[in-house]
Amino acid sequence: MNRNARRLSHRSSKKDVRTSTKWPVTYRFVAVGTLMAYTAFGASRVTLAQSPKNSSSDQTQTSGATTPTRRFEIQAGSLDSAISAFETVTHIHVSFVDDGIRSLASPGVQGVYTDEQALVRLLDDSGVTYRFTAPDAVMLRLAAASSSVNVTADATTITSMPKYDEPLMEVPQTVTVVSQALLQEEGRTTLRDALRNVAGISLAAGEGGAQGDNLTIRGFTARNDIFLDGMRDFGSYYRDSFNYQDVDVLEGPTSVTFGRGSTGGVVNQESKVPVDRSFINGSLVFGSDATRRITADINEPLGKETAFRLNLMGVDQGVAGRDIAHNRRFGVAPTIAFGLGTPTRVTLSYLHEQADDNPDYGIPWLFNGPAPVDRSNYYGFEHGNFLRTDVDIATARVEHDVNSWIRISNQARYGHYKRAVQITEAKVAGTLDLDTPLEDIDVTRNQIAVNSLETFLDDQFDVTLNFDTGSLKHSLVTGVEGSRETSSPTRLAWANVPGTSLLNPDENQPFSGTSTVSSDVHAIAINFGAYAVDTVRIGRHVDLIGGVRWDRFDTDYNSTSPAAGPAEFSRVDEQPSYRAAFVYKPFDYGSVYFEYGTSFNPSAETLALSAGTADLSPEKNRTYEVGTKWDLPSKRLSINAAVFQTTKENARETSPTNPLLVVLAGNQRVNGFQVAVTGRITSRWQLLSSYAYLDSKVIASQFFPASVGAQLANVPKNTFNAWTTYNLPWRFTAGAGTQFVDSRTASSTVPLDPTTGLVKQIPSYWIFNAMASHPITERISLQCNLYNLTNRYYYDEPHPGHIIPGPAFTALVGLNFKF
Repeated sequence: MNRNARRLSHRSSKKDVRTSTKWPVTYRFVAVGTLMAYTAFGASRVTLAQSPKNSSSDQTQTSGATTPTRRFEIQAGSLDSAISAFETVTHIHVSFVDDGIRSLASPGVQGVYTDEQALVRLLDDSGVTYRFTAPDAVMLRLAAASSSVNVTADATTITSMPKYDEPLMEVPQTVTVVSQALLQEEGRTTLRDALRNVAGISLAAGEGGAQGDNLTIRGFTARNDIFLDGMRDFGSYYRDSFNYQDVDVLEGPTSVTFGRGSTGGVVNQESKVPVDRSFINGSLVFGSDATRRITADINEPLGKETAFRLNLMGVDQGVAGRDIAHNRRFGVAPTIAFGLGTPTRVTLSYLHEQADDNPDYGIPWLFNGPAPVDRSNYYGFEHGNFLRTDVDIATARVEHDVNSWIRISNQARYGHYKRAVQITEAKVAGTLDLDTPLEDIDVTRNQIAVNSLETFLDDQFDVTLNFDTGSLKHSLVTGVEGSRETSSPTRLAWANVPGTSLLNPDENQPFSGTSTVSSDVHAIAINFGAYAVDTVRIGRHVDLIGGVRWDRFDTDYNSTSPAAGPAEFSRVDEQPSYRAAFVYKPFDYGSVYFEYGTSFNPSAETLALSAGTADLSPEKNRTYEVGTKWDLPSKRLSINAAVFQTTKENARETSPTNPLLVVLAGNQRVNGFQVAVTGRITSRWQLLSSYAYLDSKVIASQFFPASVGAQLANVPKNTFNAWTTYNLPWRFTAGAGTQFVDSRTASSTVPLDPTTGLVKQIPSYWIFNAMASHPITERISLQCNLYNLTNRYYYDEPHPGHIIPGPAFTALVGLNFKF
């Protein structure tokens, strides 16, 4: 039987399965058991990409007839682009079992070959196998059926943001892309955990009425610098990763492209989008602390140019070592895309996430450090505390390629964020002596209670122009943005709430107390921004980048409280931001750059104003960065490094004796160094690692002169992380990782504990994680993730009023399926 005949026979044997992929989504779940059984025993031809010489030999030996040849001129680049060109030439449909391999490097192919010989050359040295499922269809996956993919983030561009049109190698800024495949390997399910892969980021606990993801980037708070597909994700909630394609971290000030904020950088969540092939992917995970999690990722073409994708998530889990803390969450994200592969593309998406958690504000401070209590101590009320969030985000995006040198896009969004919160923050009661026995110490249970509604309406219009002026080649990205943000929090004050013991808190004690409305706020901000960034190429080796943005931020704030009565404040800030950079590319696979950028933080950045801030101009920041990026000639390993200095020139300070007196008199600076090594060391061994050194200091202070020279709050001097996987024999994959976070202080302005005179801080920590996976069938794999292998009691998220410990040893076991 010749090769084509075998393929036809194979197609016939798969006919029922392929037909089933056309069923409605409801019937697909009914068929999952049948598909699992079939794939467990089905056989197919699987070929590992060989060197060109051996591949040609194999072609001659296995083919019993003359196979037609054709000329290929496919350039080296990402595997995704190479395969797209291959499909255009051959009309063979190529599907990816593992989406993450799209970003692997391909050497391309030039010359006259058969289709299969050309495919082998495209996959050469990539560790990717191929299998013909029909004469005109082929499937790609990693060797050894591993679920491990390139763990780096070596995406060529940030696909969800037209403002970043240049290859990341040529972007004069530290950019890290955490891929969805890496998150799957590590078993990470939240934005917070995804960001643990990026040195220079540290997590912080929620504060006041602002629960949800809270972090610092390069020494400066970034709670308001979280974006979703290039648009601000305004709400305060804990974000799940079920609909992520990638997470992009852009470090350094980026007000030129993102507007207000971004002193240390921004985080961008890239959503999954429909593609032109059918699949059902998902996972079912169980583990310690009653963890149960299920996800599904369903994609279905609806004709030649239209596709629909649906992502689902449900989770019910505790937190190891924190017996009462519990998370219950659900998410759904449908997306439909029109015009795939055409000059005009339209994408409509919707994201819904809701949570009903038993929240955890951890343990109290005692003098200059965490109270020495058992890790499981819970100081809240099991049946009286809650954190309920409800998030709805609808987005419409239109892109049009006018011609080869003009591309326009418009993206509109409406976001609706609801919160209902009541959380206990434990604080040591009274004034204590250093020798007070722990068993004699009581804590008060401060109640943080708020009901709020935030909305976000935004429209962004961007144009990308590629043109020449003489010998200079320009890539100009320009656009305008208009948004309306509202915030309506109602805060409650509780009195007569019963306290408890420091050593033996009673979480089952019935909640009681008296509440009054402490404030009722309604704030509206109207923002308009216009920007332009031009990249000028001078020959092959030099790029000059210049950018400017102008923002107008107009805020109206109305508040009513029993104590102060009604209050109204308004403020308008008009502020420019700048970026200038030089990039030198001595080779195609390396660059050296210098960047200067500015950013600003208006007083009403979080949609809050007071008598002390209404007349206050924005904080201004500037950054200098020198860096280098190298994709080694094999395209396997990437090495990036940068040194930088970020200065906040006029930090806001509030008088310790008069909360209405706020001045722009502080000066803060971070000098830092970062290095990252990511990629494949061999075809079986992969690595992602990064290290950051942050020397943060208060340079000047009007109200807190004792803080001059002190370390900035929640800024560890050293952070390091590493994650590595290795494809073992017998189709096993093993992975291991570690994270180090140096000691962190609680406050920039009051760094010393008044009783001991020592710095109030949490200690450094190391934690270690591990993973193992093995395919049960071609479609189903088993995966086990272990976290905090040494069961270390460490402090993960600090706040001036409380500290949240990290989870104890955790074990998760799951099934991943791909159909």
